[in-house]
Amino acid sequence: MQTYEAGNYDVVVIGAGHAGCEAALATAKMGAKTAIITISLDMIAFMYCNPSIGGPAKGIVVREIDALGGAMGKVIDKTAIQMRMLNTGKGPAVRALRAQADKVSYQQEMKNMLENEPNLELIQGMVEQLIVEDGVCTGVITHTGAVYHAKTVIVTTGTFLRGEIIIGELKYSSGPNNQQPSIKLSEDLEKLGFDLVRFKTGTPPRVNGKTIDYTKTEIQPGDEKPRAFSYETTDYMIDQLPCWLTYTNEETHKIIDANLHRSPMFSGMIKGRGPRYCPSIEDKVVRFHDKPRHQIFLEPEGRNTEEVYVQGLSTSLPEEVQHELLKTIPALKNVKMMRTGYAIEYDAITPTQLWPTLETKAVKNLYTAGQINGTSGYEEAAAQGLMAGINAGLRALGKDKKVILQRSDAYIGVLIDDLVTKGTVEPYRLLTSRAEYRLLLRHDNADLRLTEIGYELGLISEERYQQFLNKKEKIENEMKRLSKIRIKPNEKTQELIRSIGGSELKDGILASDLLRRPEIKYEHIKLLAPSEVELSHEIEEQVEIQIKYEGYIGKALQQVERLKKMEEKKIPFDIDYDAISGLANEARDNLKKVHPLTLAQASRISGVNPADISILLIYLEHGKIARVSND
Repeated sequence: MQTYEAGNYDVVVIGAGHAGCEAALATAKMGAKTAIITISLDMIAFMYCNPSIGGPAKGIVVREIDALGGAMGKVIDKTAIQMRMLNTGKGPAVRALRAQADKVSYQQEMKNMLENEPNLELIQGMVEQLIVEDGVCTGVITHTGAVYHAKTVIVTTGTFLRGEIIIGELKYSSGPNNQQPSIKLSEDLEKLGFDLVRFKTGTPPRVNGKTIDYTKTEIQPGDEKPRAFSYETTDYMIDQLPCWLTYTNEETHKIIDANLHRSPMFSGMIKGRGPRYCPSIEDKVVRFHDKPRHQIFLEPEGRNTEEVYVQGLSTSLPEEVQHELLKTIPALKNVKMMRTGYAIEYDAITPTQLWPTLETKAVKNLYTAGQINGTSGYEEAAAQGLMAGINAGLRALGKDKKVILQRSDAYIGVLIDDLVTKGTVEPYRLLTSRAEYRLLLRHDNADLRLTEIGYELGLISEERYQQFLNKKEKIENEMKRLSKIRIKPNEKTQELIRSIGGSELKDGILASDLLRRPEIKYEHIKLLAPSEVELSHEIEEQVEIQIKYEGYIGKALQQVERLKKMEEKKIPFDIDYDAISGLANEARDNLKKVHPLTLAQASRISGVNPADISILLIYLEHGKIARVSND
């Protein structure tokens, strides 16, 4: 193929999905000349699967992306059609915001943001080859022969690598939503020595909303109280659209059972591992055969379309069977299917081949982010894209700095550490239960945890940073005030406490101590000891949570401090694990594969037990470190 010189950049980003957009915006904002190359400029940030952002753990990730200066929160706030805070009846550690998106508006808004970002160029093309010289990535080559040189390259190819769509007995080469697949880049990664795995994901049918009988469903409205993901949002959506709940039934399950032999999931046609936490309807019926029904959510795909996403009915059964399935549900008896559900198989790299910066171990200055790293979900992809962008941008700008979030800093830290330390045998989904410090990693305090980092990187504006400092000061001042002011057991106080089912005071009490009572909220304290300073709802919420959960938060912080000693114990990259006697064979093999940077990371590797860590610690502390020869 004839090639030509097409341009020189600090950073080239391959792919413009949710990971690619965050990566490119981050590097451009940091001052790096950036190009983002994508197969189709019409599909930037397209939602190939469900038209929603957020949910348990994922919603907190979106808040963290925003706190660091990323784009996802801002874009969904502008283009959402519904907002709901989940788990409001539970503690603050598990509350999470979820938004239904207008998928076309979301895509257009994100594209507009990219087009208007200085230092960023959008290019339509298919990258087929990475330019690697002496183990260093220096650029890319597209299918038209265009050569783009770069100091760093970020690969964010989603599910396009050797993508194959599967519907019943039909299988054909394709990216998601019948887009072009990327074949040669996958082959090139193999030539460079990367270990690729085959994963699978899927989508449900889309149906015409005009043909749904909503009288046979349960309405699922959004929250009445205005909410947003971004700390910068001031205009809140008020004209929300509802979603609708219905169920499968015995007849639905009979049709699935009768057609399992035609399901690619069970016929052996699908080889890739699918996401355990987002199973197909066939898988649910087989695994939970005793359940008489499964939930189906009907989610509108936007304000200006009749397409409705049938959440919970992900399937790769033959098209004619999908028609039958839909009609067994009373609300969908006369429904018209607009798009067929399908499964897609694609290549991903084994993520233990990455450093915590998301730079590849095999090729310097090459970073990967998103579903190519074995994850599922827009939010997980965006988070990786942002972190890969930050680290690739720092490298391209010649700055001797890396940004690695710890597990106690953010869900993003949990996500990346899980990937690079443990790897994954199926599409990885972030769950609340994966975070051991989830009381510290809340929806409400993402800005307090991460804004300083975003500001230092140049991703947070001066105006926003000053607002953040002002908020932080008001929180601290109010907490101090409540720890000094004493509430007397007068008639007003006793009447209020009685009215909410509390025990009357026997003596005066500090306002902060009264707030620690389970039945007392900050709004009650305001009535008894009003502040002279006007405080926003977010500040009041933060004061209440920090005071009410002070003991639990303190214990979690103590655990973090203990872990920090292990995080600070660095392991040389060229350590010779074969020279350390006493290590279990499995531990030795996995340590050599992952190359942990710290003792704490080593302790999280599969197959490495406490005895192995003790041996390794003694070995490091004695200072007699055998190193692998480079000869």
